[in-house]
Amino acid sequence: VLESDFHLVLANAKHVKNVPGRKTDVKDAEWLAKLLRSGLIEGNFVPPEDIRDLRDLTRYRKKLIHQRTSEQNRIHKVLQDANIKLTSVLSNVFGVSGRRILEAIINGEKIEMRNLCEMVDGRTKASLADIANAMNGRIRRHHREMMRYHWEHMTYLEKSIEELEKQIDLCLEPYRKEVELLDTIPGLNKNGAATFIAEMGVDMSVFKSVKHLASWAGLSPGNNESAGKKK
Repeated sequence: VLESDFHLVLANAKHVKNVPGRKTDVKDAEWLAKLLRSGLIEGNFVPPEDIRDLRDLTRYRKKLIHQRTSEQNRIHKVLQDANIKLTSVLSNVFGVSGRRILEAIINGEKIEMRNLCEMVDGRTKASLADIANAMNGRIRRHHREMMRYHWEHMTYLEKSIEELEKQIDLCLEPYRKEVELLDTIPGLNKNGAATFIAEMGVDMSVFKSVKHLASWAGLSPGNNESAGKKK
């Protein structure tokens, strides 16, 4: 609320703790004022408002992706319980072919060889006979109902993730140059670049050095030594 009117310093409470004794709000305020006047309060990194908004979106996207993966694992469990071994013939059960087959199973359709010809994508390596054998299980109505619950939740999550990514793209518009630079790093895609910007911002002057940035990111382990023992 006050960041547009004052220069706010967010300090680590552990680092500005007073010595034990009489503790009141007034005493705390006096102590903090003394520390600040002496230049002993080191502020933590707080990104600007637009970066904080982007951070909320990227972190929520990560949470939804984890939930989607949980629902996919539950569908795997139901398939195994019904003795349907699609995972042994399809590299990705939730690919184009797998989704068509799963929807047919959920809808209670009778899947024959001619149906598989229409469902299975031409790029699938497994033969139709192998896929048909893998589907020769014992699926009950209970399995279909459970799969439907998981499937509907999964598709809802996928739609939410898609909408989130559109919102993230809008937030990244002012930082296209930084996204392109980060995208040149091997192994880092557009989503990774968005996470980098959301977590550390684009103004590197807030970090004293490269080492401080690595430490802030949690990539520099602490060194605690006592009596010759390091922990």
